[in-house]
Amino acid sequence: MKYYILVGEASGDLHGANLMKALLKEDPSAEIRFWGGDLMQEVGGTLVKHYKERAFMGFLEVLMNLRKILGMMSFCKKDIANFKPDVLILIDNSGFNLRIAKWAKEQGFKTNYYISPQVWASRAGRVKDIKRDVDAMFVILPFEKEFYQKYNYDVHFVGHPLIDGIAGRKQVNVKDFRSEHNLGNKDIVVLLPGSRKQEITKMLSVMLSLVDDFPNYQFVVAGAPSQPYEFYKEFIRDSNVKFINNKTYDLLSISHAALVASGTATLETALFKVPQVVCYKGSNISYQIAKRIITLKYISLVNLIMDKEVVTELIQNDFTKKKLAKELKHILDTKHREELFLSYFDLEQKLGGKGASEKTAKLIVSGLQ
Repeated sequence: MKYYILVGEASGDLHGANLMKALLKEDPSAEIRFWGGDLMQEVGGTLVKHYKERAFMGFLEVLMNLRKILGMMSFCKKDIANFKPDVLILIDNSGFNLRIAKWAKEQGFKTNYYISPQVWASRAGRVKDIKRDVDAMFVILPFEKEFYQKYNYDVHFVGHPLIDGIAGRKQVNVKDFRSEHNLGNKDIVVLLPGSRKQEITKMLSVMLSLVDDFPNYQFVVAGAPSQPYEFYKEFIRDSNVKFINNKTYDLLSISHAALVASGTATLETALFKVPQVVCYKGSNISYQIAKRIITLKYISLVNLIMDKEVVTELIQNDFTKKKLAKELKHILDTKHREELFLSYFDLEQKLGGKGASEKTAKLIVSGLQ
């Protein structure tokens, strides 16, 4: 069969790569064409466009790049039409993918969606369009199935793919890793300021402002594969700060605490059982718009899944050096850490166990037969 996969960011590239591996097990002669990243490219198939070309964050940034986005959308439709896939697989990235799904359904293509748009967070009215344009939806968060049932839309809960990615990774040799990256023997506080330039610019400087106040800890910036070291270099001026690119899981596996930009990384950090403070700061315009349309009590996946505040969230004006320092001290406290570990264990149980990619691939392939 012929599969066309659309991914728009780093986390989607990871999930897309694992799904491709699973699809190739189910359908060894599969022909795959995709928009994705380096991880998907390593699996095989044909890369059409890299997600780095369209990594725009926030309402203002999207508006400023609207002409470029519309041009990519037009190109994407033509490329799908020329390839004539048996199924179009959309992964997250709702702003782009839901528009492509509408067009694809009108053209008679089979549409599958893996990792639901966050319609439960804002603009729930989009469910009507999803029901019309998406033949099958595979969700990875336990509360999403119940959410869609309210709208009489039956979706498949497949579990969270991060569990597989973390369980299947090669274990790091702590001594060798510390030696290779000159990390010394101090406990590590890892900084994950996001993968997009806008996120990093807004948050990394505040995170790094704590370094002198915590001299007994080694601070390490986890670089995203989508950004070069040269970009980070303008923020890193302290000798007690290390930079390690594209080794986030290795870093999390040996870290004592973490300061994390809101997003998938909050869940990854929790699954590695690392106490964390969740951070978010966007442009004021984007934040003011988001605040008016997002209906959630929390922004981190950890708190959303647990439906309570497990990890502290410092959002926009609360994201200050003073408050961040206070919360970092809190997650370094032994008693609080023990409470966090118990909550993290409960979180993992709620996520449904291993095999999300394999379950999804089986359902996609069986839907074509």
